[in-house]
Amino acid sequence: MDSTLAYIDQGSFLGLRALGRGPLAQCGWIYEHPVDLDALRRFHHNLGYGLLGRRVERSPLPFGRDRWVRWTGPADVDIAATVRPRGEAMAWLDEQLRVPIDPERGPSWRLAMQPLETGGAVIALVVSHTVCDGLGVIQAIGQAASGQTWDLGYPQPGARTRAQALRQDAAAILRSIPDFANAVVAAVRLARSNLGELSSSAGRSAPAPTSLDGARSVTVPSVVAQIDEAQWKNCMESLGGTSNSLFAGIGAKMGQVFGRVDDNGLVRLQFPVSERTEGDTRANALTGITVMIDPADVTASLRDVRAELKRNLAALSEARFELLGPVALAPLVPLSLARRLEGMALGAGAPVGCSNLGKLDASVNRPDGTDAEYLVLRQIESRTTADILDRLGGTMFLVSGQVNGKVSLSISSWRRGGPNSKEELQATFVQVLDEFGLTATIQ
Repeated sequence: MDSTLAYIDQGSFLGLRALGRGPLAQCGWIYEHPVDLDALRRFHHNLGYGLLGRRVERSPLPFGRDRWVRWTGPADVDIAATVRPRGEAMAWLDEQLRVPIDPERGPSWRLAMQPLETGGAVIALVVSHTVCDGLGVIQAIGQAASGQTWDLGYPQPGARTRAQALRQDAAAILRSIPDFANAVVAAVRLARSNLGELSSSAGRSAPAPTSLDGARSVTVPSVVAQIDEAQWKNCMESLGGTSNSLFAGIGAKMGQVFGRVDDNGLVRLQFPVSERTEGDTRANALTGITVMIDPADVTASLRDVRAELKRNLAALSEARFELLGPVALAPLVPLSLARRLEGMALGAGAPVGCSNLGKLDASVNRPDGTDAEYLVLRQIESRTTADILDRLGGTMFLVSGQVNGKVSLSISSWRRGGPNSKEELQATFVQVLDEFGLTATIQ
């Protein structure tokens, strides 16, 4: 097994080190009945023998490509010693996002459990996006819950001597020269077609990362809704859409309400598109599309949204080259330049991130072998501050997945300059869902 990071994973790690922060994937399970601790510990063990069972080991060369090494996870599930009220389940999940996660120094992922006064518990899995993307995490969860393990064949940390590492990484750089040449061509093409974004992104350049104290760091407000799957299906069919276009319509409407529109009143939705194949060990096996949606009538019809999604997916091969063509340059990019490019990477204007994980295998909802009553799926930036979020123009990200007869739909949002309260976000989210005729249980 080649343990060298794929170029896109190298880029993800570069961004993390340049900015001092990066996105986290969180899967949470809320149990209204007792959790089988023995089964949960087996699940925890199995997670370390799959796509999550690794961390990054740096190359000794300044521009060398880094490598994966084996790391099977923390010694045990982090189980809280005291119980908490059921009403604090989401607050506890928020707290888990503030526990340090690092794909190089570790832990690159962690599993924790909080017992509840009602006799159930909340379980949280938090993973660095550098180690695994959303669908990869879902795959790892399903395999671990089903008792499957996967030996990726990575070496132990420090298995190479410095001399070996220097020779091997220098040879890898020489082999990569054709990739670098192609990436330069792609980067020039990208720059020419995005001159406006390049200039506007300069004002959003990040400063060098500094250590954050607890007083300055913030957690982006987030709300999770659970919607009956039959109700969701009826809604999308009545509006002439699909599950993906209904999800996009909700994202567009939320973007409109929170002022994330361009001069024409359109909302820019950014969707990751998975390229993960059987046996794929890339951490981020994905590309993406950007869709411009008019939110004015999405609650009356989803046909235009559906057509726009279809058109962009059909043109994905060309868009993929523009998006991923330059990533081979990631090992060569200085951290200072990576910080200046952050604004461009986020996209022009005020995009809304959308990740629809679709229909999930039942095992994803069974970390202890039994169905959790509620599944929470989130992607949130770690170690950030109000100043950073305001400089970037705020943020909005939606995640959705369907399992156990429910659609789990989460939204995280930060509005530049505020107000930024979970209560306001919840009220707006409920109102938008109501406009679509959807009734949700809010966590």
